Amino acid sequence: MSQPPSPPPLSGAKLGLTAFALALGTFMMVLDTTIANVSLPTISGNLGVSSDNSTWIITAFAVANGIAVPLTGWLMRRFGVVRVFCTSVALFTIASFLCGIAWNLPSLIAFRVLQGAVSGPMMPGSQALLIAIFPPDKRGTALGIWSMTTLVAPIMGPILGGYISDNYHWSWIFLINVPFGILTAIVCWTNLKDRETPTTKLPIDTIGLALLIVWIGSLQIMLDLGKNADWFNDPTIVMLALVSLVGFVAWVIWELTDANPTVDLTLFARRNFVIGNLAFSLGYAVFFANILILPLWLQTQLGYTATWAGLVAAPSGLVAVVLTPFVARLSGKIDARILATIAFGGFAVSYWMRSGYTTQASFWDFVLPLLVQGVSMSTFFLSMLTISLDKIPPERLPSATGISNFCRIVAGSFAASIITTAWDRREALHQTRLADAVGQGVPYQMAAGQMQRLGLSATQAAAAVTRQMVGQAYLLASTDLFRLSAWLSGGLIVLVWICRRPSAPTGPVAAD
Repeated sequence: MSQPPSPPPLSGAKLGLTAFALALGTFMMVLDTTIANVSLPTISGNLGVSSDNSTWIITAFAVANGIAVPLTGWLMRRFGVVRVFCTSVALFTIASFLCGIAWNLPSLIAFRVLQGAVSGPMMPGSQALLIAIFPPDKRGTALGIWSMTTLVAPIMGPILGGYISDNYHWSWIFLINVPFGILTAIVCWTNLKDRETPTTKLPIDTIGLALLIVWIGSLQIMLDLGKNADWFNDPTIVMLALVSLVGFVAWVIWELTDANPTVDLTLFARRNFVIGNLAFSLGYAVFFANILILPLWLQTQLGYTATWAGLVAAPSGLVAVVLTPFVARLSGKIDARILATIAFGGFAVSYWMRSGYTTQASFWDFVLPLLVQGVSMSTFFLSMLTISLDKIPPERLPSATGISNFCRIVAGSFAASIITTAWDRREALHQTRLADAVGQGVPYQMAAGQMQRLGLSATQAAAAVTRQMVGQAYLLASTDLFRLSAWLSGGLIVLVWICRRPSAPTGPVAAD
């Protein structure tokens, strides 16, 4: 129980500048999970590779980051939160510069692996430090700042990535991190170096680390390759799934029995931590899948540019930014489960509104449901973090935040693979049904005849009819998935109310 006294919270301009730098660190890291998504066609064309191969740019970062995030707790206990966070930011800045000067696809993938690996501690580190520098009664404000940057960054990624791809060289997607990374590292080290957390000389859990790399790497590669390899009809995918499953079971057994585990799985013995993280991860998976599928549909089927596809989501981020400070102020007065219910209910309404889209939907038709989503975004992260981190002792907070972020990253990666596969398969199903309905009968003859009267040849008319069917099939596939997302979000409200009511934030964190 003999813990050294915690340094007093920061105040005034120093608090504001440090909080801004910590939020900026989170923003950069989360931004890089989505900024390259809309730019893959540009990058692959510039480097002379196929679009399928270019997806490794995304996967390489996700795999490395997924492996690094669970190590955060061990690293911070061993070397201190401030030192690990500032080092991570500095290395991330260097890796971003290397990505920007990459000369071919293999070099870019290698640098993205480095970027993902060194960025693991950035999100949980910034979260833990924000909580530490604010007064105990302002913990909601700290989590609100962190939540706002974490939610806005994935939406800003496609906007910024699309704008850069449309107007500048793709390398600026990564080079843009360099000046901000330098600023973040300098400010945080200058203001926080005398607030280093206690360290312990812990032996590294090499077997646990190796098992972690094996099962996460196998899982992520399986998710990335599964779509093109027809999933479990391919022996390689089956093998990767088995390796991931066996590796996961072995890793759990090892971590629970080892004296110095890399990941503290005993945190899952806490009801709010396990149920809260389950709801948190599933909710984030649905959210991430939808912010991926909508711009993809807009660009591939409705003729939107990368920039305009990103701008559709901009208002939701703006709503979240405006509302989050007010929600943070209320967080200590309102049951976090009520805020979580508002979040999931809002998500459900937003997704349900999208299920009514048509191929003639205007820009504002797409924006309106996302405004509703912005309201949910303002309460989602803050409420779920309050629930899942309830009663976590201070010394275990880095491990808890690391595990929480790890669960979300894995859930988001899994959702990204599932949603794109489901989208294509639903499109194929609807296209088959439309083709059966239209066939070569009266509906087809009427449509083709009308087009020929407008000057198209028979071949051109047939191609136009087919294109219309494909567009309609993708519309139906999209609305199917939006409707399913609405039901899933509504169902997660039940999980929230299984959690215990979080205690009021009268201190940074309280022990059980």
